[in-house]
Amino acid sequence: MTETGSNRFIIIAMQCVNKRITNFVFCICILCAVSSSARNIERPRLVVGIVVDQMRWDYLYRYYERYGPGGFKRLMREGFNYQNTYINYLPSYTAPGHASVYTGSVPALHGIVANNWIDRHTGKEWYCTEDTTVKSIGGGKAGLMSPRNMTATTITDELRLATQFKSRTIGISLKDRGAILPAGHSATAAYWYEGGSGLFITSSFYGRDSLPAWLQEFNERNVGDSLMQSDWSTLYPVYSYENSTADNNSYEAVSSWETEPVFPHKTSLAKDKGAIRSTVQGNTFIRMMAEACISGEKLGQGNYADFLALSFSSPDYIGHQYGPNSIEIEDTYLRLDRELEAFLLFLDKEIGKGAYTVFLTADHGGAHNAAFLQDQSIPARSVKISEWTNAINSFLQRELGYAGLVKSLMNYQVHLNENAIAVNKLDREDIKSAIKKYLRGQEGVTQVSDLEDPGNDRLPAAISAMIDNGYYPKRSGVIQIIMDPAWYSGYGSKGTTHGSWNPYDTHIPLLWYGWGIRKGSSFRTVSITDIAPTLAALLHIQVPNACVGSVLEEVLLLN
Repeated sequence: MTETGSNRFIIIAMQCVNKRITNFVFCICILCAVSSSARNIERPRLVVGIVVDQMRWDYLYRYYERYGPGGFKRLMREGFNYQNTYINYLPSYTAPGHASVYTGSVPALHGIVANNWIDRHTGKEWYCTEDTTVKSIGGGKAGLMSPRNMTATTITDELRLATQFKSRTIGISLKDRGAILPAGHSATAAYWYEGGSGLFITSSFYGRDSLPAWLQEFNERNVGDSLMQSDWSTLYPVYSYENSTADNNSYEAVSSWETEPVFPHKTSLAKDKGAIRSTVQGNTFIRMMAEACISGEKLGQGNYADFLALSFSSPDYIGHQYGPNSIEIEDTYLRLDRELEAFLLFLDKEIGKGAYTVFLTADHGGAHNAAFLQDQSIPARSVKISEWTNAINSFLQRELGYAGLVKSLMNYQVHLNENAIAVNKLDREDIKSAIKKYLRGQEGVTQVSDLEDPGNDRLPAAISAMIDNGYYPKRSGVIQIIMDPAWYSGYGSKGTTHGSWNPYDTHIPLLWYGWGIRKGSSFRTVSITDIAPTLAALLHIQVPNACVGSVLEEVLLLN
């Protein structure tokens, strides 16, 4: 009972005595009702966070005419649509995207600067959720993961703290980082897909030594294998996909089990269980897993608000392989729309329409394939920045007389060989000046920024702010490389990637729907970091401890 509830309990008890109310049952009923009303804060029964990996904002409208009424259109028409939501840091990758959605913060504070980084002090490369102190639960080394590298709390952590850990919070994704980072440090659980075994697994970080019975049953059904037996054909006749490039083109990569990147994709021929990640069946897999989790854990059925964090990873794998202008991507979103419709209907039935809250966003977008743009006379290029490392080191040896001073160009950043610099007692400023001189002479480089001293770099304020927001000294490089628009590193002439400041990578959807949400839309510019504080306001809980975002007031029905 709350302090307020205790006081009211005493007051009513005294009133019962003073008025000589002797009906014991009557008094107890009144007291319990008052105690309950004081204790229960209005909240949805379940919050569902949906992150669609590599979803560009324009996919909401590019394929709008073919979306059904119950998926994206239901969220857009019956909920609230923020049309100008942007990522406000660099680089725009999966791990920092998921971390920023749920912490309401930026990599400079929550520490998840990329999917992989180099520890400046040790020189060791780290994966964002790597944790060798835990044990894999369910199979394979893919379980040696936890959120320990994330320095901040998440909105899911804060919900657990606010309810003395009575609210249950669970993360689910094909990618470990897509499940672990959103679920937070104090999560009830996080489950991700292990491609070798075809099973969903977890780690001992979450206090378990075995998978729950409902998940063991789900794994035993071999759902992934069954889904892959149905080959991936287009939802509509392939010739009718007028929003995409022709099916047989040179911009798409070929799957290992195929000879051409064309429909129908014979997924039944795939030998690797991990192949489901790169197919539309992966989205169905996650939707079915989410429904099994809700039923198995009875989420939304208790006295406290629960939180399910879902990440649909397959659009990212498909986008990387085929690019945004492919029929594969168009079909992916038409089918994802149907998965959303099925899932929302499931929530209506299991939780109750109007009793749950959903938000849908993305961790990043994706660039058009560079070769495709070139063929349309639009400036673009795919380059291998990693190959510049040797060239820079050769340049530094000629300029300064020392070899091997640059360790990596990971994440569009220059990482120095700190040990070599310390041993030879070299001047860091001389080294950085020489590197900037070299990089500024390279085709496709717009500008470079000194991450340790950006004061003299000439960049638009908005881009400078994104660089600052992404800089975490222990894990970031010393120089940020800004490429020309539509220039990116890797993937050659096939598929695409992301990571830049440009709108195609940083303009993401943000839809709200359900309990406590107004109907409407807004074109004002908001940020990925505004999601967590808005959820905090909705739930009447504290914002995450490194939150820098603002509450999106117009979306909330609550005062």
